[in-house]
Amino acid sequence: MINMAKKKLKKKKPTQKLNMKPEKKAEKISMGAYIRGHKSLFIIGAMLTFLVAALVGAYVYIIANYTVTTVYVEGNIHYTNEEIMGMVMEGHYGNNSLLLSLKYKDKSVVGVPFVEKMDVSVMDPHTIKIEVYEKALAGYVEYLERYMYFDKDGIVVESSLEKTPGVPMVTGLTFDHVIVHELLPVEDPAVFASILNITQLVNKYSLSVDRLYFGSDGSLTLYFEGVKAALGTGTNLDEKIMTLQYMLPSLEGRVGTIHMENYTEETKKTSFEPEEKTVG
Repeated sequence: MINMAKKKLKKKKPTQKLNMKPEKKAEKISMGAYIRGHKSLFIIGAMLTFLVAALVGAYVYIIANYTVTTVYVEGNIHYTNEEIMGMVMEGHYGNNSLLLSLKYKDKSVVGVPFVEKMDVSVMDPHTIKIEVYEKALAGYVEYLERYMYFDKDGIVVESSLEKTPGVPMVTGLTFDHVIVHELLPVEDPAVFASILNITQLVNKYSLSVDRLYFGSDGSLTLYFEGVKAALGTGTNLDEKIMTLQYMLPSLEGRVGTIHMENYTEETKKTSFEPEEKTVG
């Protein structure tokens, strides 16, 4: 009995179940299977690579085949051809005709002193034409050590430290101030129409006048190097200036005054009053 009681008191230890299942080995994925699994990524990558290659190819083609080698510049007087080209073809790719055509398509170059606008046209991949439309300058006056240019209406359009070829200096006008983009405040604004008329006439007869002088009595004098032409009160200007184109060559190197105050189409009266010293 005693042995049986001992047997009953003896507890059995719980048995522990061990997970003896074998671990699965990592499966090897073939390249083909990997590509099939990531097919969309490879397509996107291929498209991006193709796009980049196309862009690089297009860039190289444009740079190589649209380089400007010939430039035509028309209408410029104040600026040289090189200066105009520098204004239009500025920037790193300023010599590329395709980029220039996009930059100036339906657009003119503005904001350049003495220039109303500049139009740029591409004639072929290697040739462009720049058409310059300069402001219509009638003359200029000196004011505070600067040259103040005005148009046919007497509006001061530019202030500069440089003289513009073909635009005469005008003296004899009285004014106490000058403001750019405003009318030159002279006593008789009608003088500007006369100045423009004279400028057009001397250009018509290919004369290079240095200076125009308006006297207080309304008389006009033109200065050509050492020779000055006294034209009187401005009548028969066309005939007088036309006559000057024949007289001036014979007076080259001399100093004096051509008197044309009493010149008429009928009398054609002129005289030359020399001075003692000569030019040079």
